Amino acid sequence: MAFSRQHKEVVVDQYREWIDKSKAVYYLTYNKMTMSAINSAREKLRESDSVMHVVKNRLFTRVLEEKGYQFDPQTWEGNNVVVFALEDAPATAKTLSEITKGNDIFAVKGGYLDNALLDARQVRALADLPTLPVMRAMLLGTILAPASKLVRTLAEPARGLAAVIKANSEKQTNAA
Repeated sequence: MAFSRQHKEVVVDQYREWIDKSKAVYYLTYNKMTMSAINSAREKLRESDSVMHVVKNRLFTRVLEEKGYQFDPQTWEGNNVVVFALEDAPATAKTLSEITKGNDIFAVKGGYLDNALLDARQVRALADLPTLPVMRAMLLGTILAPASKLVRTLAEPARGLAAVIKANSEKQTNAA
């Protein structure tokens, strides 16, 4: 289907906006895609604050070039969908891994994280990373562990003194 120049400009502007808002961009190839498959994938991706769009390869690569992204033109041949990770790049990669597992419709080709080109293997490695909330919890636990241990250590002599005083008062109460 031929697009007018004005429509192409609108599409290119939309691609620019999506790239600018994204923490990461992933691209996948698809074969024999059905509407139910893409709707299911989009629904799962929405849960990780991501969006999936079928792109016009020539227009999208023009935006990539303009933004200074490296790419192999052969990668952008055939049917492609692009996933824009708006919040958490590892969570989106994990969702893509789940979508493509045991599925011959979608296959991850690669992506971009902070303007760096990723191949499919690196995207899978990114999927193995913990999500942002999990990483924050791990960091918080690491930071708080020494502090809570210090508090327990400092409170222990007072607890011991309180136990001695209580035992002494109970002894005096029983003696009377």
